[in-house]
Amino acid sequence: MAELTRPAQAAPLLELRDVSLSVGGARRLHQISLGIAKNRLTVVLGANGAGKTLLLRLMHGLESPEAGGVFWQTRPLDRDARRAQAMVFQRPVMLRRSVRANLRFALGVQGLRGKARAAAEAEALDWARLTHLADQPARRLSGGEQQRLAIARALASGPELLLLDEPTAQLDPASTLAVEDLIGLALARGVSVVLVTHDGGQARRLGQEAVFLHAGRVVETGPALTVLERPQSAAARAWRDGQIYLGPDGADSTSL
Repeated sequence: MAELTRPAQAAPLLELRDVSLSVGGARRLHQISLGIAKNRLTVVLGANGAGKTLLLRLMHGLESPEAGGVFWQTRPLDRDARRAQAMVFQRPVMLRRSVRANLRFALGVQGLRGKARAAAEAEALDWARLTHLADQPARRLSGGEQQRLAIARALASGPELLLLDEPTAQLDPASTLAVEDLIGLALARGVSVVLVTHDGGQARRLGQEAVFLHAGRVVETGPALTVLERPQSAAARAWRDGQIYLGPDGADSTSL
């Protein structure tokens, strides 16, 4: 009988190969190798201090690895690759200008002018549900409104990959739902998403792939529901159960 062959997997959109990084003389990420799939939402999970935000910063080129490499569609991450990405931080950066002007500035950086920019502004305001607040100072928006503006502003630039660092931390349920709707819109538009979250419920609602970090190491990857419901690593099981995992050396990941 002829041996069945598995279909070849598509090359990852972004890939880390044996990446390590130290901060202040302390090793924070250890020999990380993983790929981010196209047109998928990947959740990054782990306890405080596990290295999740540093991992996102490496993916976006804000940090440079001391060993290993970061690759965008098989080539080393460079300025052009970074322009194909957008990153939204846990505390979004708002320019000292109106909601509309925040969008206008971002779109201008992308080279849009005139009617094309005006149309893109209107679309992004609609995505963020902020049309009625377009002329208000962006820094006076609520936390949830600022986060929606930041994500809509990022999407308006037309990225292939959107990196989100705990975008719903400290938001109320209604604001969280509005942000999650915007993330769903990104996926519907063909944008790949990497989402750092502490919220297991959110990871179940949105996640398709999952990466679990512990003490600066990737200890588990796979389909999100499998990692969340049937984790194979002790660290992921402890996180799922709301427990603090003490590794073989007796130190939990929050010490890093």
